[in-house]
Amino acid sequence: MTSGEGGQDPRHGGPPQGRPGWQPPPQQGYGYAPAPSAPGPQLPPEAPERPTTVRVGIGAFLAAFILGLVASVVQLSDVDGLVAQASAAVDDPSVTEDVVRAGIVLGAVIGLLLTALQALFIWLAWKGRNWARLVLLVLGGLSVLLGLSARSGTGGGIAGSGFLDSLSVFSLLITLVGVVALALRPSSDWYRAMTACRQAGLR
Repeated sequence: MTSGEGGQDPRHGGPPQGRPGWQPPPQQGYGYAPAPSAPGPQLPPEAPERPTTVRVGIGAFLAAFILGLVASVVQLSDVDGLVAQASAAVDDPSVTEDVVRAGIVLGAVIGLLLTALQALFIWLAWKGRNWARLVLLVLGGLSVLLGLSARSGTGGGIAGSGFLDSLSVFSLLITLVGVVALALRPSSDWYRAMTACRQAGLR
């Protein structure tokens, strides 16, 4: 038995070529598709830029820090006058000027330690440490509350000169600006991003 014209012998497989329903075999490719990239989160190549709120907030705390140093220097430049003023405010015969002087010296030493800690917190907050920002927010909020209490006359204390009173008012306002700026959402988002960068080993 012979095969049809232009076709194949049905005994050797598939439908004869040229008949209805016949399709040519698909061409096989010999190349390789590129391997897919490994899945994973896309991290920024570097830390995000500080927003304006962080710059303003840290700058405000730094300015208040400098004003506090100036006020301390002015107060300690006249220790004798400060001792006499404190002794008169105490109005207790058992509290001598020597006791008041020792208390002022001790307070100055503690103030220097607190000043050094405050400078450290400001630096760490500038570098993106969120816990340092929270410490500044707490300390700044307490400072504002105590300052408002003193200005309203309910906080007591020793009356200062006009210059020191002006420094106190400016420091209070600047600290309030710093607290508000660091508490805003752009600041919180930046500190959150900095924390993620450190956890990823980018900082």
